[in-house]
Amino acid sequence: MIKFFYVSLLSLVFLFNLNAQKHSHSHEHKHDGLHHWEIPSKDPDRIILTFNGDPSTTRAVTWRTDSSIKKAEAQIAIAGVNSGFSNKAISYNASTEEFDLGIYKSNKSLIVNYHSVIFENLKPNTLYAYRVGSDENWSEWIQFKTANNYYSPTQFVYFGDAQNDILNHWSRVIRMAYQTAPNASFVIHAGDLVDTAHKDNEWAQWFKAGGFIHSQWTAIPVVGNHEFQRFDGYGGSLPRRLSIQWRPQFTLPVEETLDGSLHETVYTVEYQDILIIVLNSTGHLEKQTEYIKEKLSNTDAKWKIVTSHHSVFSPAEGRDFEYARKVWKPLFDKYGVDLVLNGHDHTYARGHIPVKSPNIDQSGNFKTLYVTSVSGPKQYELDKDQIENYQADGYQADKLGEQTQFFQVISIENDKLIYSAYTTLGTLYDKAIITKEFLTGAKTISNIIK
Repeated sequence: MIKFFYVSLLSLVFLFNLNAQKHSHSHEHKHDGLHHWEIPSKDPDRIILTFNGDPSTTRAVTWRTDSSIKKAEAQIAIAGVNSGFSNKAISYNASTEEFDLGIYKSNKSLIVNYHSVIFENLKPNTLYAYRVGSDENWSEWIQFKTANNYYSPTQFVYFGDAQNDILNHWSRVIRMAYQTAPNASFVIHAGDLVDTAHKDNEWAQWFKAGGFIHSQWTAIPVVGNHEFQRFDGYGGSLPRRLSIQWRPQFTLPVEETLDGSLHETVYTVEYQDILIIVLNSTGHLEKQTEYIKEKLSNTDAKWKIVTSHHSVFSPAEGRDFEYARKVWKPLFDKYGVDLVLNGHDHTYARGHIPVKSPNIDQSGNFKTLYVTSVSGPKQYELDKDQIENYQADGYQADKLGEQTQFFQVISIENDKLIYSAYTTLGTLYDKAIITKEFLTGAKTISNIIK
């Protein structure tokens, strides 16, 4: 009887170990070929802040875990000089979305969970600390500052396309930008964040390259043409569709007045008397034209900024965003847009639209500053003849560049907007200052570096 008991016990142990090994091998098989920083776990990863509501009282956060975390939460408190602040933290239950990476054939067939929270009723101009997670699996405490509820000095960063070889060659750009402007209030990513819209390895590279910066700087992501892709490849017949990761990983405003195809790719942020209109330049352009009119005609913001991926004044050979030049630019002129930030052309071009008068050169009066830039390693050559032809549209080129990775820091204070472009070495490459009379809307531009 005792012998039978031990034999049975050993059999049970053997079967348990066999099942455990099978489960382990199956688990490992799903991760074959993945870097450790691509593999989801119970611990939160890909944490990112976005705007969703009034920036002075709200903030959205999104993160990812493996599929075992069904219920997650976020905690937030006013930051303190020691760890005691955490005792006053308020908890928010997260919205959780199950997501199958394997619906795109080039990804591993992994089920992950995306979690999101919108922090509400925050105090303006206040430094907060937050963390995300569940049970024993929490992120570190991370700090961000809410916007003021009135016009105040601010600074933000803008990147053109990251797109290619992101981890190897974009990492030092975003990190140098953080070193240059660590207290930036937000960051604009002007499209083509990745090269292959649905490929999770590239999104993993993008998040690893930025690391904790993504969780501190509030992001304003803009869709580019590389955020759209056919499921059957570039030469396929299926319609192009928005990156399957876009909506799960970015918690963005939904403009209900727009067609559903534009939701979370066209939206507006109003930050301390700065109106930022985010456009989707990949399609449905006519539907966005009325949106532009409505937003620009119904604001008394002191500064008006528009960002879209495709360049209104394309500086690269073979590129021409004619619709924007012929239809959107007149609206920017009419409603006094100050700054337009673009990407797509993998070169650098800063130019402006002067106010036509006999004394343009002397007065410096102008309408809108246009910038095209690139932050990633993919580079094109300038088409200087094409740029010169834009004079027919009233465009005057001020500073050009190529074969260089850039980031831009824009500071706004009192009646000035200070635009600075840096190379990835942290060297100042270009600088211009807009001075604006808010009562009349009259603006002058000073080119500090030519």
